[in-house]
Amino acid sequence: VQLQASGGGLVQAGDSLRLSCAASERKIVMGWFRQAPGKEREFVAAIKSYPSYADSVKGRFTISRDNAKNTVYLQMNNLKPEDTAVYYCAAGSGIILSSMSNGAAYPYWGQGTQVTVSS
Repeated sequence: VQLQASGGGLVQAGDSLRLSCAASERKIVMGWFRQAPGKEREFVAAIKSYPSYADSVKGRFTISRDNAKNTVYLQMNNLKPEDTAVYYCAAGSGIILSSMSNGAAYPYWGQGTQVTVSS
């Protein structure tokens, strides 16, 4: 399965960005993770039939999917400097609810897209 992420960029605090991730075939669970310099990868959001979010992005980020296009989106509003990271999309099937925030549960990963938020 190939995942192609896009949409990153350099923005100012308070701005918005929308990330996209197109998969070569449909997977039941698709998610976004991020990794900032010097930090471990962390969960951002995932979607199965319903979305799940990290507390740090609730109310600001929205994950959605277009099953006809095998694509997942991450709408990021009110961006903060601490959102600066490389964002990775991930996909898998058979991932249970309690594991959706666990990167190790996802067998397929995209190449990452850089998001930089200046203050």
